[in-house]
This record gives sequence, structure tokens and C-alpha cells, in this order.
Amino acid sequence: MLRKIIDSFKIFLSDVGLLCANKKIAAEDVLYNSPELSDFRGGMTENYVCQQLSCSNHICYSWHSDGIAEMDFVIQRDRSLVPIEVKSAVNSQAKSLGVYMRKFNPEYAIKVSTNNFGFERGIKTIPLYATFCI
Repeated sequence: MLRKIIDSFKIFLSDVGLLCANKKIAAEDVLYNSPELSDFRGGMTENYVCQQLSCSNHICYSWHSDGIAEMDFVIQRDRSLVPIEVKSAVNSQAKSLGVYMRKFNPEYAIKVSTNNFGFERGIKTIPLYATFCI
């Protein structure tokens, strides 16, 4: 069961392009993986995924345990809750996703990253460019 906690929320812009323009980020910085983006890449990637999920009519929730783990998004599909971990780096270990899966044992989970499509140990890997498929 998902609860809405008013004092625990994230804010996302409805357009990643506006977000980048606001932060004065050039397209070349994103395309060529500029080191100046290292502190901002994760937030920008989460914003993109949230935008894609919202366009697919998903309501985006998040989950966190007491300082141990944080799930970027949790969406509802039919009667199931599906956790979604977003990774912007090539190294895409998803420790929080493991914590969530051990605690709630979902039917499956999704990891969005720069890696290719895959399915291993109950985790569907979706490339960033295919987030609209969720």
C-alpha cells in the first residue's frame, strides 16, 4: 500500500529541456558526457524518467526506508506495485532496489539505465531511451 506523505516529496520539472536551460547546460555537455555534469546527471536523469512515466499516465510515487534505501519511483500496474530504480552512470548497481525487493517481494522490478534490455533475478533492465515503453 502506498501512502502519501506531505513532508516527503520530490519536485520535478515537466520538461527536461527547460531544466537544462535553467541550469545553463548545453546539449554538447549532455551528448559528450561532460565532467561538469557529474553532480547534476542523476537528478536530470530522474527528471527525464519522471517526465516519460507521467506522459504514459503513471502516477509517480517514491519510497524510502529509515536512512537505508530510497526507491526513485514506485508505480502501480493493475493491482501490483512496481519499483523503478534510475541510474545515470554506466556502473548501475541498484542497492536500494535490492532492499525494496527483499522487504516487499514485488512480482518484478525495473531498473532504468544506460545498459541494454535485460531481465535477471526479477529485475527488468530498460535503457533510458526506451523509458516510454514502461
